[in-house]
Amino acid sequence: SVHQFDMSRIIDISRTLAPGIAVWPGDTEFQPFWVMRMERGDACNVGSVTMSLHTGTHADAPLHFFPAGASPADSDLTPFIGPVEVVDVSGVGAITRDHVASHVVGSPARVLFKTGTAEATCFSASFAHFTPGAAQLLVERGVRLVGIDTPSVDKSDSKTLDVHKVFGAAN
Repeated sequence: SVHQFDMSRIIDISRTLAPGIAVWPGDTEFQPFWVMRMERGDACNVGSVTMSLHTGTHADAPLHFFPAGASPADSDLTPFIGPVEVVDVSGVGAITRDHVASHVVGSPARVLFKTGTAEATCFSASFAHFTPGAAQLLVERGVRLVGIDTPSVDKSDSKTLDVHKVFGAAN
């Protein structure tokens, strides 16, 4: 089906990419550079960028945590556009099932969680994250898109990526 949205009401929540933006420890830092410059005699200006795919605002495709998951190119973009509920959970370390039950009204298609714990220029491992129970309740409520202003939906030291897998299993 075709959806029409008032483009003047779309709010871009993307973080600005710039040298010095925080990256996960060990990831490739954001670095723009010029390949061709007219001021050097080239026919046109052409730039290039190196960076981790997890720099700034990003969405994890299922391939990130499922070996046979869909790649970003094969992922449906429909869930990313439309009305969204913003939930302010500033001050919490872990977003729990109880937080979701008390803060998320009904079954919105999209929910963004504002935690205030992500730094734009300095990585901190103490960012807010979801518990698997919170993720499961969002899935049970039929939420199609979940966003958070931190580097990951899982705790920074997670080796099993349980929250990623709860969301990923529900597509």
